[in-house]
Amino acid sequence: MSSDWLLGGFTAFCSSTRGQHCAIATPLCSASVWIRSAALKRAILLLNMNRNVILTQGQTATLNCTFTTTDSTPYLFWYKLEVNSYPKFILRRSRSSADNSPEFVKDRFDAELKDSSVPLMIQDLHVCDSAVYYSTTHSSEKSELFDIKQLFF
Repeated sequence: MSSDWLLGGFTAFCSSTRGQHCAIATPLCSASVWIRSAALKRAILLLNMNRNVILTQGQTATLNCTFTTTDSTPYLFWYKLEVNSYPKFILRRSRSSADNSPEFVKDRFDAELKDSSVPLMIQDLHVCDSAVYYSTTHSSEKSELFDIKQLFF
């Protein structure tokens, strides 16, 4: 059984079978994150820019994302996609503002907009942070077009 949806220009296709996979349409970066709990024996697997990292509960994850734009006022967004759920807005950064969703408090989820990157930092990792994370951009000129990235988890 699989599901797909279109939400605010993002398309995600996810299956609910064992050996789950998702394909997400996103213009910038994506990462799959799993967290290892000593009690639950789960692992965190961070797939970001073809790099695998194993982390444990309580550590800090930094998800790097680079972008290019000619716009002087780009808006960068981070989203979290959990299995059998919809994309959840985490935060938005621009040169003049920094907004977080109330569900993702700034003391745990933060990002700093730099010249060509917007790394997401997740502090004090919990097992419930396991998800696919992705970044998108919107500018006053236009929204970026999508590249499909397939993630297995």
